[in-house]
Amino acid sequence: MSIKYTKDHEWVSAEGGAATVGITVHAQDALGDVVFVDLPEVGKTFAQGEVAGVVESVKAAADVFMPVSGEITEVNEALRADPSLANSDPLASGWFFKVKLSEPAQLDALLDAATYDKFAAES
Repeated sequence: MSIKYTKDHEWVSAEGGAATVGITVHAQDALGDVVFVDLPEVGKTFAQGEVAGVVESVKAAADVFMPVSGEITEVNEALRADPSLANSDPLASGWFFKVKLSEPAQLDALLDAATYDKFAAES
């Protein structure tokens, strides 16, 4: 299992032809207390870079972009019920959705942890 990151502050944990997507620690720190998430519909297909959801905090609303092309296979209903999971556990129980990858090679262009950390520190 490998975790990759986008410059839009999403993380992707891919294994085989599937991936789990969420927002990074940096993103949730910048947003503050998350109060609402708009998750995509299961079965919907997105291209890489398309808006797949929205996360709202007490400070701002931000789009959640699709880090890789694919079909939504599951959404985190626990997150919908308790959006604060995006703050308390963004890399585990605060995941947003799962996707069946249509182009797994897209993962290769995403950032590794060290590169993302450097990018986040500079942004």
